[in-house]
Amino acid sequence: MFIDGGHGTTGLEIRERLAGRDDVALIELDEARRRDEATRRDALHAADIAILCLPDGAAREAVALAGDSAVRIIDASTAHRVDPAWVYGFPEMEADQAERIASARRVANPGCYALAFIALVRPLVRAGLLAPGTPLSVNATSGFSGGGKAMIEEFESGAAATGFRNYALGLTHKHLPEMRVHAGLDAAPLFSPSVANVYRGMIVEVPIVRSMLAGAPSAHDLRALIAVHYACRGAVRVLDSDGTEQLETLAIERCAGLDRLEIMIFSSPDGGQLRLCAALDNLGKGAAGSAIQNLNLMVGLDMLSGLRL
Repeated sequence: MFIDGGHGTTGLEIRERLAGRDDVALIELDEARRRDEATRRDALHAADIAILCLPDGAAREAVALAGDSAVRIIDASTAHRVDPAWVYGFPEMEADQAERIASARRVANPGCYALAFIALVRPLVRAGLLAPGTPLSVNATSGFSGGGKAMIEEFESGAAATGFRNYALGLTHKHLPEMRVHAGLDAAPLFSPSVANVYRGMIVEVPIVRSMLAGAPSAHDLRALIAVHYACRGAVRVLDSDGTEQLETLAIERCAGLDRLEIMIFSSPDGGQLRLCAALDNLGKGAAGSAIQNLNLMVGLDMLSGLRL
């Protein structure tokens, strides 16, 4: 196996997780050679599976270098997430998604924000409760490790002058295309991402007015529908009403250090307003954890093998 870009945040996390496995032999490149095109091509051609932890342009370049070799690729960049020739690497998304990943040559690892949004919205669209043309908004906060090495250094050094910041104020974000496509929407949501002064963790929330949903289902109805959609499907957990009613706050670190995604639905007293929330680790289920799930499937293991659940 070869990790191209294995010295970035996601790559290092994946390497750490593979360190104790005896079913994987890593192809290692030293510092002097890891950016050399010919060396990377040789490594890609020698590998059974490669994970790309690269910027979009470099990921496309790596796929071109792989050419028609037998290597199977998991791409952690944004480059191929809406490409129909690639299988979207969210195993729990549909009943047959894990099987599709297991047999795929090309798998696009999801974006952290996008995965959580899709997990919340897709079941409602698929069930006909939410029309694809419904205008949606999504509010989300990530730990600063999601911003890569530069942001990590900024926050850890104390140079960040704030504990919380909004960004993507121009209303563009690289996760928007996959949010739209894989949630089954006609248009991308209005997305308001932010970063908090915690290393890892993530909360993604979609506010819904009950009248936006066909038949005006209750929070209980939605919870039951989403729970059935994800039943027996791996690392997605839906909290029941008792679990959500016990929560007075929802901490960004709720799933930090874990590879599961938790879904919670909160309701106003009259049931007219709903908050669909997902908690995950931006480096866990939001990045490296998903990559390990996909790798497990592609080598014939249980997709939860070695995960932190």
